[in-house]
Amino acid sequence: MISLSDNDRAAPVLVTGATGYVAGQLVRRLLEEGLTVHAAVRDPSDHKRLAALKALEDSLPGKLRVFASDLLEQGSYAEAMAGCRVVFHTASPFVVSVEDPERDLVRPAVEGTRNVLQEANRQSSVERVVLTSSCAAIYSDNADALDTPRGCFDESVWNTTASLTHQAYSHSKTLAEQAAWQIAEQQTQWRLVVINPALVLGPAIDANATSQSINIITQLCDGTLKVGVPDYGVGIVDIRDVAEAHVAAAFLPDARGRHLIAGHSSSFIELARLLQQHADPRYLIPSRMLPKWLVWLAGPLADKALTRKIVARNVGHAFLFDNTRSREQLGLEYRPLAETLNDMFDQLVASGRLSK
Repeated sequence: MISLSDNDRAAPVLVTGATGYVAGQLVRRLLEEGLTVHAAVRDPSDHKRLAALKALEDSLPGKLRVFASDLLEQGSYAEAMAGCRVVFHTASPFVVSVEDPERDLVRPAVEGTRNVLQEANRQSSVERVVLTSSCAAIYSDNADALDTPRGCFDESVWNTTASLTHQAYSHSKTLAEQAAWQIAEQQTQWRLVVINPALVLGPAIDANATSQSINIITQLCDGTLKVGVPDYGVGIVDIRDVAEAHVAAAFLPDARGRHLIAGHSSSFIELARLLQQHADPRYLIPSRMLPKWLVWLAGPLADKALTRKIVARNVGHAFLFDNTRSREQLGLEYRPLAETLNDMFDQLVASGRLSK
């Protein structure tokens, strides 16, 4: 955990998409450090969604100011960004199954990134932009690691296999990060630092928060997947480690470039087995690993987003990665996977979202 100086606290910072799952823990971390956080949200009058952020402000030394902004509206971040030295751009849709990938994923991710970074060009106070990208901008499928120079994923690798018809979310994150680097390279006022997290898990600041990550753990524990889960490889990182990575990217003097943020290589069957070790046995957590041939045959029938190509290139393939850069350049020390899962599970139970 890095320590901030008085100079770091002298100017406010902007967090886009501040009511999001990852952004919430980032705002908490910034308020802990006594910073003034400009929280950009779509609807500042939605007091229910803002309640958790307001509660953080009441209990932590920092200050929170809320601003209305829209990813697809040019100039809508001007007021929120005014006077800010650091911009954290976390706002981007994270959904897997959509009706129109271009409209629902690519456009908000790419145009939103352009709008925020172009506004940074207009605000003379901005010195650094931290972009929340994703490991999805590095790869589409676990099998892609076999085609990399080192046989694993690291910051030198770019996703070249995603498209609107295959791993559309990965396609949107790749295009958005590429757009960010293009804008960054055309100016000299501010530095772009990119965070590329794997699947983010862990407790939210709001026990009633919604996210794809929360949906995954809920479905592993509520009986939805009780028949079994596949050996689908996935990289995992704790949400609190992701928040710490953002702070380090913003305030360490030498932080620059991309950073693959992942603490563990796991799979859905391993996640289920770890949860079983912690949870009351009356929770319907799957213990059976579904054979790949069955997932390949039946998976697309149960979920149209789970295509046979995705099954072929991910089930039975481990997530192979090198996180050396994040540890050495950002000073990250990753939490144990069991701690991440247990804390997330306990929060879901305490909030009443899981029942035996």
